[in-house]
Amino acid sequence: MPDSIPLVNLKLMHDEIADELQQAIREVIDSNWFVGGPVFQRFAAGVASYCGVDHCIPCGSGTDAIHLALRAALGIGDGEQEVITVSHTFVGTVEAIAQAGYQPVLVDVNPQTYVMDLDQVEKAITSRTRAIVPVHLYGQMVDMPRLAQIARKHDLVVIEDAAQCHGATYDGYKPGQLSRAAAFGFHPGDNLGAWGDAGAVVTQYEPLAQTVLMLSDHGRQSKYEYGEVGMNSRTDTLQAAVLNTKLRHLDRWNTSRRQIAGWYREDLSSDTTCILPAVDPKAEHVYHRFVIQVDDRDDLLKHLQKQGVGAGIHYPIPMHEQPAYEFLGLAPHDLPVTHELCKRILSLPIHPGMTRAQVQRVAGLVRSAVAV
Repeated sequence: MPDSIPLVNLKLMHDEIADELQQAIREVIDSNWFVGGPVFQRFAAGVASYCGVDHCIPCGSGTDAIHLALRAALGIGDGEQEVITVSHTFVGTVEAIAQAGYQPVLVDVNPQTYVMDLDQVEKAITSRTRAIVPVHLYGQMVDMPRLAQIARKHDLVVIEDAAQCHGATYDGYKPGQLSRAAAFGFHPGDNLGAWGDAGAVVTQYEPLAQTVLMLSDHGRQSKYEYGEVGMNSRTDTLQAAVLNTKLRHLDRWNTSRRQIAGWYREDLSSDTTCILPAVDPKAEHVYHRFVIQVDDRDDLLKHLQKQGVGAGIHYPIPMHEQPAYEFLGLAPHDLPVTHELCKRILSLPIHPGMTRAQVQRVAGLVRSAVAV
C-alpha cells in the first residue's frame, strides 16, 4: 500500500521550523517566565497587529475566548436572554454561550458556503436577543459587513467565533474589525496551532479588553484584590512562544492551503456526484478544512481510511441534535440544511506541504468510489 496521507500533518510543519521553535522555547526556559512576561506580551501584540486591531488578550482556549468576550460585552446572562449562533459548529461555540448564562438560539447555515445564513438570523431576533455569534467555519468568514448592519439595526453585540479562520478576510476585513470582539482558538490542528490549548480575544474596544484581561485572571484588579468572580484562563508562555513563532509563517502556510484546495478543485470538478465547497467572491478562504458533499459519505470515509487516507467528518451530529442541547426543543428537521449537511460532508486531507501527487491520489480514490 502507498504511504498514508494524514488529515493533518503537524510533524511536517514543525520539522520545517524546528530551529526557530527550539530557540523560542529556549528563550522561555532561560527567562523563567512561564506565565506572562516579555514573550507573552510579544505574542499578544503580534496577534493584535496581524488582525489589525488595538488589543489582543490571550486566554486558555477558543471556548474560553467566546465565554470571556460575551461576559465582558454583556455581563452574565439571566438564562432567558438569547444569543444567536449556528448548529453546524464545534460544541465549544454553543457551550460558551450557555456557560455565560445565555440561551443559545440556533439557526441554519447557507447550503453553499456552510456559514451562518444571515436571512435566518434576522428571522430569529426577538426582544430577548442580546448578541449574535457567527462562526467562520472551515476557513471562510461570514459576510461581516452585512451582519454588522443587522446588529446595528437591532442594537445587538456581535462576537465572532474565528477559531477556524486564522488569516481569512471578508471584503478586506479581518475578524474583530467589524464586531465587538473576535474569539480565536489555537488548537494544535488549527491553521495557527499551539502545542496544547490556547485562545485569544481580539478587539478594538479598550474597556472590553481590560474586562477580558481581568476576568481571565481570576477577576484580579491588583495582586490580591478581585473585583469580579473570574476564571483561570491564561495562555502559558511556552504556548505563546510556539504561536508567536508560527505566526510568522501563517500567511505562507495559508497560501499553500489555497493551492492544495485549487488542486482538489481541478481533480474533482468534473465529478457531478461530488459537491465542492463554494467560496463567496468577497471572502479570502484559508481552508482550515477542505470539505466535500457526497452520497454514501460513511462508505466513502471507510474506503479512504482503508487506503491509508486520513479523511474525517466535521461535524457528524449538529448541536441541535446533541443530547446536551435537547433543552433547546429543536427537532432534527427544524434546521433542514444543517441536518442534511451533517450526513453528507466529508473532510479531505489538507495541510501545508501536501504534494500534488498526494492530492491526485486522494482525488482519484474519491472519484473511483463515488462512481461505483
